Amino acid sequence: MLRRWVGERTASLCDARVNPNCDKGRLPADGRLRLLSFNIQVGINTERYHHYLTRGWQHLLPHTGRATNLQRIGDLLRDYDLVALQEVDGGSLRTGYVNQVERLAQLGDFPYWYQQLNRNLGRLAQHSNGVLSRLQPSLIEDHPLPGPPGRGAILMRFGEGRNALAVVMMHLSLGARTRTRQLAYIRERVAGFRHLVLMGDMNTHANDLLEHSPLRDLGLLAPQVEATFPSWRPQRCLDHILLSSSLTLERVSVLSESISDHLPVAVDIRLPDELCADLPLALA
Repeated sequence: MLRRWVGERTASLCDARVNPNCDKGRLPADGRLRLLSFNIQVGINTERYHHYLTRGWQHLLPHTGRATNLQRIGDLLRDYDLVALQEVDGGSLRTGYVNQVERLAQLGDFPYWYQQLNRNLGRLAQHSNGVLSRLQPSLIEDHPLPGPPGRGAILMRFGEGRNALAVVMMHLSLGARTRTRQLAYIRERVAGFRHLVLMGDMNTHANDLLEHSPLRDLGLLAPQVEATFPSWRPQRCLDHILLSSSLTLERVSVLSESISDHLPVAVDIRLPDELCADLPLALA
């Protein structure tokens, strides 16, 4: 068991949860992997700045529209193979005790999912990150991030050895100094991986990540340049999917889905042949 104290939680090795109503997924025979990162704001549909005030109560109490919003998100996720979720609830009063990660795995027909609980407020709120996957990971690590409690990263590995793919899903802090500490921690965790994807709500722009952060020596690419926040009038590019140069970019887009206060970002990549050889492939 991996153990390291960071704040009030410990980093640990974990197992993916299995959706019993879904067949095990396989990588498409062409080696293409479809990625999506989405901050869903606990299923709250924010469409204007004043909604942060008029709909703020939905962060504390249940509301009838949340189930409809989750259904919309679930329908969207069906087209992807690996999804990083931020600002999800693990099952509390405000969501009618629905674990939103598990529910979205069901709605999107994902065989594997994992919920990272970052701030446990008991019955009031279960602040979490989540991941949904059609491929079975060979490893999952749950990492609380440095700084005030409440931020975390999930490291997933697909395949084995030097050809393995490492994917890190994260939700970083707003403050630049704390964010730098968090990125330094993540940089240590991914040392040695040739094939790497970093995805999530990083709360800063790509040039800061690639040129002025502890990630600058990794040679990552930031294919997405469109703004993702706020969803009703995007002005800031805060949500990213960063790729190592060994992964072939096929498509990138910011989806015009005003369900949350963030827009989802999607990337299609093609995996190297040596990595595909280690993963179960679907029939063409």
